[in-house]
Amino acid sequence: MKQKRGWSTSIIIVLLIALCTACAGSKTGSDTSGTATGDSSTLETALSDKTRVVASEKGEISIPADPQRIVGLSVVYPEFLYALGVRPVAVQNYHPEFPAYLQEALKDTLKTGLAQTPNFEAILSTQPDLIIAPAWWSDKDYDQLTAIAPTVLLPQRDNWRDELRDIAEVLGKKDVAEKVITDLQVQEAEAKKKLDTLVGEETVMYMMIMADEIVIYGENIDRGKFIHQELGLNPVKDFPQSEMSVSISLEKIPEYNPDHIILQLDDESSDKVQKRYKEMMNSSLWKNMTAVKKNQVYTMGGKEWFSLGMSPLADSNAVNDVLQAFEKKEN
Repeated sequence: MKQKRGWSTSIIIVLLIALCTACAGSKTGSDTSGTATGDSSTLETALSDKTRVVASEKGEISIPADPQRIVGLSVVYPEFLYALGVRPVAVQNYHPEFPAYLQEALKDTLKTGLAQTPNFEAILSTQPDLIIAPAWWSDKDYDQLTAIAPTVLLPQRDNWRDELRDIAEVLGKKDVAEKVITDLQVQEAEAKKKLDTLVGEETVMYMMIMADEIVIYGENIDRGKFIHQELGLNPVKDFPQSEMSVSISLEKIPEYNPDHIILQLDDESSDKVQKRYKEMMNSSLWKNMTAVKKNQVYTMGGKEWFSLGMSPLADSNAVNDVLQAFEKKEN
């Protein structure tokens, strides 16, 4: 009986241990399940705090909530980004160097040139967390770009202000964009009043010396609109109103004979541009024009005015250049 009771006691102890173990396992499983659910919720919240969804030409995509290393794949995007307070890590560029008003600010920005196919290796080397590009230029490269970093393709716009707003929307800087636009409007309005006093009703012709042609710009193109509408400088009367620009020979330039000429060299480093410019300067036709005789020809650099009419920074810089040129003439 004693032996039997001992066996019974042993069996009971084993059963109790098993029961306790089962209960402990059940409790542990329940706690693990609860912890996992909590971690998942916390993780989702953390992720949502670090990312946000924005619209692009490819639909809605997720990007970092506060991107720090941004690549801009358009020659005017460096200007838009910096106007919004962003120093991009890499951009496309037309000239070997940035214009003077961007050189110091973007001295550490990688310039990738203007190849039809981007330098993906160079872009990757900057370790970007966001790429912004116009769809018309970068749609063909979207798969390669998005493999490097989230890539937002934006629509083509006729007005740089809308393009700036698109980028600002992506970066959560809409208020900054509106201030940039408003500040430029104020600057242009003040300059317009000063120029009206300085120039009055006298005519101004805006022309560019290019490698293969001489071009005059009218009011129907961005850069011409800036000169003649935003700054209120009167165009020559015989410029064809239906045209955005006119390619003209040296022999035809005197027919317009403006009171003032704003002269831009497309690329100061180009031998062809310099040759055409010198030929024009030495021509008797040029020397006999009213603006030339009165020393009212104002030469602007191609690099500094490259983005004129297409960027708030370029326009702001040009306002200062034009004012300085006309005010200097008066002194």
